[in-house]
Amino acid sequence: YKGAKKKYLYINDIIKKKISFELETIKKIGYPGYFLIVQDFICQAKNIGVEVGPGRGSVAGSVVAYCLGITNIDPIKYNLLFERFLNPDRISLPDIDIDFDDKGREKIIEWVVNKYGKNKVAQIITYGKMGAKSSIRDTARVLNLPLLETDNIAKIVPNISLKEIIKKNIKYLKKKLNSEELENVIKLKKIFKEKKTLQSKILKQAMVIEGSVRNTGIHACGIIITPSDIKKYIPVSTTKYSNLLLTQFDNDVVEQVGLLKMDFLGLKTLTIIKDTLYLIKIPLYEVNLYDVKTYKLFKKGETVAVFQYESPGMQKYLRRLKPDKFDDLIAMNALYRPG
Repeated sequence: YKGAKKKYLYINDIIKKKISFELETIKKIGYPGYFLIVQDFICQAKNIGVEVGPGRGSVAGSVVAYCLGITNIDPIKYNLLFERFLNPDRISLPDIDIDFDDKGREKIIEWVVNKYGKNKVAQIITYGKMGAKSSIRDTARVLNLPLLETDNIAKIVPNISLKEIIKKNIKYLKKKLNSEELENVIKLKKIFKEKKTLQSKILKQAMVIEGSVRNTGIHACGIIITPSDIKKYIPVSTTKYSNLLLTQFDNDVVEQVGLLKMDFLGLKTLTIIKDTLYLIKIPLYEVNLYDVKTYKLFKKGETVAVFQYESPGMQKYLRRLKPDKFDDLIAMNALYRPG
């Protein structure tokens, strides 16, 4: 409520009702601490000059997040739904994606490690699994099939699993594949049925190892923070790619265990904005959202390097929509990127 007094000139019944409802929901799922930790490192980021995004995704619908300074978008003004973020009827872990400028992201992670302890913070492992094509290539290499012949098989594999290709009937596959892919699948089925050929043996063995873990990596932005030594909760390891610990459970398992996951995203766009504001000597909150010249660029689709508006498809529809106000840009983004 202290934050609400800073954000709103007058706290009416609608605001009070929304805050009460959200606080009750947050308390119900047992995650008040989550919001306070996020608020803590966002506040620190701003204090040390790291640019922080105004809010990304469904968390922008939370008045509590807005009042805590986690987001900088008034959900009441824009009529955003808190239930898209946290639904009391379908309890799920909150997921707050926080954008930092890509140069400042490491500073904040370092601060989090120093504050909570190196033994309580870890990055999340990812497991790369063998797909159909890589299974074929690896098996062919071991069984000494010439590279050209390996390519001839691997290149005709469509974007489905070998198990589907071999075990599913043509009627089923027709619904998933185009005519060229279906033709290739028929060829693969024929090779598979051949007796005592090396190609057939490779397909059979590739089908066995498909889906196996091939390599490990590090989640692009996920960080785990635990209340005490992380080894009490999950196995961890070290990695040569980072000074942080690395979980041995992947993202899905980490969430099932109920551990606190934060998403620290490094955004180059924020770095560009930060540098630009420094050069023109204007603070972000003074940028005019109704600048006519800016909308002329949007109408022409001249949006290279404008976050979420720079793709050729988006530029095409901007030229058709010809936005002349901020609400048009909101609508355009929502329609082009539904959900």
